[in-house]
Amino acid sequence: MTPKAHRGESIFLCNSREIQIVKQQGRRISTGFFNLLAHKMDDAPSRVGIIVGKRFGNAVRRNRAKRVFRELVRQLHPDLVPGRGLLVFPKRDALLQSHEGLVQAWRTSLERLHLLRVRAY
Repeated sequence: MTPKAHRGESIFLCNSREIQIVKQQGRRISTGFFNLLAHKMDDAPSRVGIIVGKRFGNAVRRNRAKRVFRELVRQLHPDLVPGRGLLVFPKRDALLQSHEGLVQAWRTSLERLHLLRVRAY
């Protein structure tokens, strides 16, 4: 069951026009496991697009990468600040990394771009 954003919208960025805007105007962070682009879009909940090109590998590897990163997005989506469009470009080494290592790299990248809400404990 996928969590849904505001007004029944998906938490994933699917509109090609919005994807192009994030590609052209987004701020980039690069890690050993993925590249991340982020851009302020609107006041709706943040949406994330996952782009895996054919250079990544065969269809099995590309689909596995998408599944892994969709799970990362679902885990931290409630903590994302609203109104952002994010694009993730997984790298081949992401499939060799442990789940905990990917979660840590994902969280660190989101923090560097100030995309995580500050929680009061």
